Amino acid sequence: MKILVCISSVPDTTSKINFTADKSAFDKNGIQWVINPLDEFALTKAIKLQESQGATVTVVNVGDAGTEAVIRKALAIGANDAVRVNTEAKDSFSVAKEIAKVAQDGGYDLILTGKESIDYNGGAVPGMVAQLLNIPFVNASVGLDVNGSEATAVREIEGGKETISVKLPAVVAGQKGLVDEKDLIIPNMRGIMSARTKTLNVVEPSNSEVKVEAVSFDSVAPRAAVKLVSADNLDELVRLLHEEAKVI
Repeated sequence: MKILVCISSVPDTTSKINFTADKSAFDKNGIQWVINPLDEFALTKAIKLQESQGATVTVVNVGDAGTEAVIRKALAIGANDAVRVNTEAKDSFSVAKEIAKVAQDGGYDLILTGKESIDYNGGAVPGMVAQLLNIPFVNASVGLDVNGSEATAVREIEGGKETISVKLPAVVAGQKGLVDEKDLIIPNMRGIMSARTKTLNVVEPSNSEVKVEAVSFDSVAPRAAVKLVSADNLDELVRLLHEEAKVI
């Protein structure tokens, strides 16, 4: 079985987010980049299938050379090889087109990805990939078993869980719960050293069509200063809630 895992490079959640002076772009200076956490669940699941079923695991990333450190971490976790599509990820459609092309050329049986990236939270890429390839798609998966040419996925729905059986090839978008958090793999020294010798293929983009363009960015408004009101001054508390907070 051949598994393709889609990896997005995202800012660490502890990074301070800034934009350029004209607010036209994200300021990447000083940012620590990591594997998208939801993609990491998908990658760990792929490694488990690698161990139990002898699957080969390839990771794919759409990005410039700056994403290679994150790709190497995915290789250190246990992926066999990697593909980087040499273009900046600009919108969901163009990214999905590139991933679909890699998947089609490689003849993969299973495509795993996180349900969304934690930077833009669009959640559109997995479904687009499935549509472009005309194969089944399961979103928000919290469980996955593969038996031959069939996969059984468990996904969260409102009020419960749903179990779905699909024929491979298929796209499965995972989330927290696809594997236990305690099972997420931290690369050891052996994995880090072996990642240096694993194949990282760089391919040029096949598609230049971008359907969405970011016009400007705005930072979240800073939190207002806290006002302390005496427990005995109920009238002042009501006034502030009504006139300033405007919640009553």
